[in-house]
Amino acid sequence: MNWTRTQVSIVAIVAATSFMGTFLISSVNIALPAIEKSFGLDAIKLSWVVTSFLLATAIFLLPVGRWGDMVGVRRIFKIGVLIFTFASLLCGFVNHGILLIILRFLQGIGAAFTSTTGPAILVSAFLPQHRGRVLGISVSAVYLGLAFGPFVGGFITQYLGWRSIFHVSSVLGILTTIIAFTFLGSDGVAEDQSKKIDLRGTLFYVLGLFALVYGSSNIPDLFGWLLMAAGVIALVVFWNFEKSSSLPVINTKLFTQNRLFAFSNLAALINYSATFAIVFLLSLFLQKILGLSPQSAGSILIAQPITMAIFSPVAGRMSDSVQPRYLTTLGMIMCTIGLASFAFVSASTSILQIVIQLIWVGLGFALFSSPNMNTIMSSVSKTQYGLASGSAATMRVIGQIVSMTIATLFFAVLFGKQTVDMVPSHIFQKMIKWGFLCFALISSIGIYFSYYRGKVKREG
Repeated sequence: MNWTRTQVSIVAIVAATSFMGTFLISSVNIALPAIEKSFGLDAIKLSWVVTSFLLATAIFLLPVGRWGDMVGVRRIFKIGVLIFTFASLLCGFVNHGILLIILRFLQGIGAAFTSTTGPAILVSAFLPQHRGRVLGISVSAVYLGLAFGPFVGGFITQYLGWRSIFHVSSVLGILTTIIAFTFLGSDGVAEDQSKKIDLRGTLFYVLGLFALVYGSSNIPDLFGWLLMAAGVIALVVFWNFEKSSSLPVINTKLFTQNRLFAFSNLAALINYSATFAIVFLLSLFLQKILGLSPQSAGSILIAQPITMAIFSPVAGRMSDSVQPRYLTTLGMIMCTIGLASFAFVSASTSILQIVIQLIWVGLGFALFSSPNMNTIMSSVSKTQYGLASGSAATMRVIGQIVSMTIATLFFAVLFGKQTVDMVPSHIFQKMIKWGFLCFALISSIGIYFSYYRGKVKREG
């Protein structure tokens, strides 16, 4: 396969932004105990340092996917890099926990712009038979960011302070901005000439997601349950609006009439719902129960994303010749087994055992992710690439939100308003056990959707 200079540039730029976003996410996870001490945040507010970023990303992914199809995905990508960099710079200088949460929300908006349009830019630049390979490279960059985040973030937090993580991220953002504006180029004439977005439906989508996530942090109060119920109702209204809209944000027919697309997206939603909170929970476990420093904890957590980074391109390439559902199903089975094993970690668990479990889950996730993304992008026409990548990214981020919401529910029920430091070790251990068993159960459901999605029809 001989790539042109333009193709090489596109892969490099998309991979760089993929690395940048996940590097920040994973490094902030390892710095959470330090952030907690700086601002005196309780366990629930602390989880919002992560959740606010994910919520903003989820809110904007679908509208941005539609917007990209209308005005050009490269233009939207560049705007996203600018927003992300600006927010990262400000995060390094905040003096209040709530302000940090707000700025993390702004970061999430920028991330939505780049993560939605990145895969669309990639697949439009390569022939169908090479999609799995280039998407595998992009996914590998995501996992390299996840890999370096805990290690570098732990080192920075321990020796320079957690604020330096955002300083480093802003420098990476500035470099990426320069590269993107220099080499990415401009869009051609947009194939979708529609100039409107269904704002009415989008409003219910935004309100529904916000109500669900914010409501979960107020459980077990009645207000929390009512807010979550209102969120579900708002999302149902959104779906009904989209079905009848002439200019929908999301094409509901793709979910109701395209089994391959629908089941692949559902599998992604389930997989991320089950696996995203692993690093969040284990970061706290390693530092609270095993008493490790941020740097040591990050050195252990690096095992999972490094495994993902190594094997994702391999799995992506395999999915170009082997039916992806076989790879994704095996990956989901491995993730389910690994999640169940984490339910039994304790103060007596050896570091080696935890590393082996992380490698196992990392391999399962690698087998799932690249082939699943290849399936999603191969199940739609060229004019729907922006929408498809936006839908896939939305499933990923909503899954991450669900994962964090489940963790927050366990925090609210078992910890109340206490900080993690104040929670007795046996109570924290109970949260680890039931949390991971819950995630393993969720993951087991995804095995069905992975296998019964159907076959990809090869082009070219």
